[in-house]
Amino acid sequence: MNVVTMGVHVLDVLVRPVEAIPEGQGATLVDDIRMTAAGTAAGTALTLAKLGASVRTAGAIGTDPTGDLLVQLLDRAGIDTGLLVRRTDTSTSATVLPIRPNGDRPSLHLLGANITYGLDDVPWDAVAEATHLHLGGPELIGAEVAARILAHAKEHGVVTSVDLLAPGELGTFDQIEPLLPHVDFLLPNDDQVLGFSEETDLLTGARKLLAAGAGLVAVTRGADGALLVTAEGTETVPAYAIDVVDTTGCGDAFSAGFLRAVSLGRTPREAAVLGSAAAALVAQGLGSDHGYFDLAAADEFAATHKTR
Repeated sequence: MNVVTMGVHVLDVLVRPVEAIPEGQGATLVDDIRMTAAGTAAGTALTLAKLGASVRTAGAIGTDPTGDLLVQLLDRAGIDTGLLVRRTDTSTSATVLPIRPNGDRPSLHLLGANITYGLDDVPWDAVAEATHLHLGGPELIGAEVAARILAHAKEHGVVTSVDLLAPGELGTFDQIEPLLPHVDFLLPNDDQVLGFSEETDLLTGARKLLAAGAGLVAVTRGADGALLVTAEGTETVPAYAIDVVDTTGCGDAFSAGFLRAVSLGRTPREAAVLGSAAAALVAQGLGSDHGYFDLAAADEFAATHKTR
């Protein structure tokens, strides 16, 4: 599996546990503060690399120290960062995540360079030479730009997948409709399906995205597991019963596990099982890069752990 992950790259600063922000100039002690690579491109790249894929990642970051650290973290994970473009006039995207004791994660986010990525930045030859292209956060670069990139990939026989970044309440159907005919696997969460489809029922929304051209819609639903929607029907896959520490990067880990399984010729259900296992492994620690596991370990986890 030679994959290009393209789109959103973020440096996450995670603080745990945070029950409240101290008043005024007050201070409080915490158990852990970590910095990790994250985002719908970078976060997915981290887990894909763990699962044995050869990963190149593409997107826009700044020339600031935040960008330097982000590149260092990705390099350390064995990811080829040579396709990243660096802006001298824009900061690297970053997020501060005060993690609550139950794993919830409100965020303070800087959009940064992600929204500046355009057609002139795309490594067209690298995309054409890949086996898989995963585009994370197409709504940040625009539907027409995303559609051009995905169409190019499809023209060269590349398997395509898309994950969304924006919360559903900020989504509209026209933000993603043009790119859906070029998407083999659409991997949103339930909130995004409702928002971007502009429907009030999850299954109706997923079927609308499918009818617009997506080959398969795999919807993540947190503790409720995944919903697979295809032209042949629907199927649910339960989540694993674990003690959640932090849900940061779980959607990206699911995408990575799902796509790695697809590359191995597994069925959609088997792909969702590996995706759920990868997400569960990441959720048991702090940050998108949590866990020292490989494909064999993720498969063993899936085979031996109880589902909810």
